[in-house]
Formats: sequence, C-alpha cells, structure tokens
Amino acid sequence: MTFQRDPLAGKIPVTLITGFLGSGKTTLISKLVRHADMNRVAVVINEVGEIGIDHDLVTMATENIALLANGCICCSVRTDLQETLRELFSQRHMGQVLDFDRVVIETTGLADPAPVVQTLVSDTLLGAQFRLDGVITLVDAVHGLGQLDNQPESVKQIALADRIFLTKCDLSSPATIRTLTEAIAAINPVADVRQVLNGEVQPAELMGLGLASARASAATLSFLGESLTDSEVDSVRAEPVEASDERVNTAQGRYLGQRTSRHDPAIATLSLRFDAPFTWASFSAAMELLVTLRGPDLLRVKGIVNIEGKPVVMQAVQHIFHPPVTLDHWPSADTGSRLVFITRNIDGGMIRNLLQAVGAVASPAGGMP
Repeated sequence: MTFQRDPLAGKIPVTLITGFLGSGKTTLISKLVRHADMNRVAVVINEVGEIGIDHDLVTMATENIALLANGCICCSVRTDLQETLRELFSQRHMGQVLDFDRVVIETTGLADPAPVVQTLVSDTLLGAQFRLDGVITLVDAVHGLGQLDNQPESVKQIALADRIFLTKCDLSSPATIRTLTEAIAAINPVADVRQVLNGEVQPAELMGLGLASARASAATLSFLGESLTDSEVDSVRAEPVEASDERVNTAQGRYLGQRTSRHDPAIATLSLRFDAPFTWASFSAAMELLVTLRGPDLLRVKGIVNIEGKPVVMQAVQHIFHPPVTLDHWPSADTGSRLVFITRNIDGGMIRNLLQAVGAVASPAGGMP
C-alpha cells in the first residue's frame, strides 16, 4: 500500500475536559495551568478570573487572551468557541502570542461535550488546523452514582470519554468507588479510569488519547481500545458466532470493549467484528443510513474497518463523522474490521444486521473517494 500525505500531520491536538457540576474541573484546571510542562499549551476556559490565576498573569495579549508566567496561554470564551479558536490560531500565526502546540478546552457550562466535538469536525476552517485528541470526563466519587441515576448529561459525558478521572475519592468509601467504577465501565468500557486527588494531574495524562497519525503503531491500537494480545485475538476469533453469517463475531470478552452489563438500560455498548472486507460504497451507505435514522442516539462510534484490504479508522459522535483516515499499514496481524458503538435506545441487532446486509450485497467496485 502506497503511503500518501498524512492528513493529521501538523494539526494542533485539542483535549476537551468535561464533567458534571461540582466534579472538580475548576480545581484541576487551576493547578494544571501552573504546571511547568504547560509552557506550550493554550487553555480555553469560560473566564480567567474563575480559576484564580490573575496574580500569575504576565500580560494580556488581547481582551480574552492572557499569557502566564510559565508560558501557558489562558484564553477565555467571551463569544463562541469557534471564534475563540480562530482568534487564538490567528494570533499564534502572527506571533502575537507565544507559540503553542496543544489546546485544552474546559467545557464548563457545556454539559454535553458532543457539540464541541462536532464543531472541531464540521467546521472546515478549524478542521484544517486542529484535531481532536480526546475527551476527558471528571466524575465526582461522592455524588457520581446519584448523578448517573438522575442526570442524563452525566451519562453522556461518560459515554463520550476517552479517559475518566474520579475525583473526591478521599471523601468517598472504597465500596462506593468500586460500584461507581463498575457503573462507568458498563457505560463506556473502552475509557481508561483513573483516580485523582485534589486535582493533581500531570499534563501528559491529558495527551495522546486520540489518533495522532496515519502511520499505524501500538498507539493506534490503544486509541481503538484494544487490549488483547495476538494470541487472545486468535482465541476470540476461533469461538463460534451467534449469527448465521460467519462474517460477524460478537463473542464475549474484553476485545474492543465488549461487556454484558450496563448501568443505564438506555445506554448500550455493541462491539462487532467482520472478517471479510467491505467496499467503501457499501460501508459508507450503511453508516449514512444509520445516521439518518438514529444519528442523535449514536453517542460514539470508533473502530478500524477493512476497506478492500486497507485499514481505515472511523470515528463519530452522534450524526457527525470524522473524516476517515487510511493507515499506512495494519497495526497488527489482525486485519478484521472491528467497531464499537455506544448507543442510546438502539437495538444492537439492528446495527449488526445492517452491516451484515450491506456486506452480503456489496459489489467489488466502490473505492474511497
């Protein structure tokens, strides 16, 4: 396979930090911006004064961009996020602010992180300069279980997360933390869950969560949520399948986040495998139909698809799909398609049957555009 220009090269990675009210975002951000390793990071927050860093300011580059003593750039959203990011990039390009190579966005006041993700993907001007690196969700270990039961927003924040920080663990009991961790895993088994004390995190923990390059590596498999060795993958693939069409394998296991239980009956995680390749025409037609019918309930889709022998990484948040990325080679010996769907009130069998159907009728023609 001839490797072409890397479509992700040179784009500035963006990390979103979300979490329900009182989860500790302000505490985490206020300590994060003081860290020495934040000297090439721009942090976008609602208001500079909210996190109490005024005494650390060196100068104000503009009305809403502040330069901190350690070289970190703190930018407050005064209009909308798109305009803020455009202004930030413009000032970087003109040398009016210190050069930065990463953006962290705190989504205070935006209970649902999906619109922010969709903005980065659907805005062509922003998409040319920025790429989503990952979503980090803070969950209150004291009140988290109650919020999952009563606040749909908190469930969605967890469903969209790549990494989850449990806060206030010192104020909660081990039993409660264990139950909360199990509930989180039932909603989003792919997300990495870590405990955080008093907002103390290393900047590196916010980074490297997304697809950074079309050059396949072990990081690609980690991004996809795979944790099995090749021998374990072979074992899973050898198990009998439930469907009559052996193109699909839905065996139970840890592979790509497959779990049997879930906290909220409306939220389900479906992990699918297909050994035979798809054509781009057949796969894209199936996904377009699925988005048309149930887009708002496709909370997150992530996976790698065999398109006529080529590995193509797919990501989506609700009705917005990231541009597909064709890898330069398969990241492992496993060349099967595997997809994880985190959905709301969707019968997993419908998705499985749809993809089986388009695979069965696919014609040999129809390469990627």
